[in-house]
Amino acid sequence: MPSGNLRVHGGAEGGRRLLTPRGIRPSQGVLKEAIFNMVGTAVLEVSAIDLFAGSGALGIEALSRGAARVTFVERDAAVAGVLRRNLEALGYLDRARVSRAEATRWLEAQQHGLGEVGLVLLDPPYNDPVLERALVLLDRLCASGTLVVAEHAPRQALPELSRLEELRSRRYGDSALAVLRAR
Repeated sequence: MPSGNLRVHGGAEGGRRLLTPRGIRPSQGVLKEAIFNMVGTAVLEVSAIDLFAGSGALGIEALSRGAARVTFVERDAAVAGVLRRNLEALGYLDRARVSRAEATRWLEAQQHGLGEVGLVLLDPPYNDPVLERALVLLDRLCASGTLVVAEHAPRQALPELSRLEELRSRRYGDSALAVLRAR
């Protein structure tokens, strides 16, 4: 049974509760606030992707703060069901697409790049090599200027990338954030 302890932090739906599936480690409020402070107005009217979406907390936060649309990529059917319920409760189904797929496989299927996507949000399992695989794929697929925000364990080093350059990184307790931009 999902719990409802997670909230949208800012924007039009700030303060609204989100359902959180069991077994999911959602981005905490301080991290969401930090992400969107780092991204600033770059979220406005942008198309975004929420990889490893879980409850959809990051992508929903982007929608609440003015993103035009968000594609949520989540592999688990039950978790994707909770995500859809969150989108429906907030009235965001018309601005969202939920793709039930493993994130790196979904990225591999995007052979022609990510098009007009301006923001990619990643919150994969901590200390999992899937972060490196996803970033290497994004390094190849992102158009110039795309922002990529990765939440990860502080001791987990980011891979060597050719097009994604790190703009900022911050540590918040047992979490770290990296903001990268495609050249």
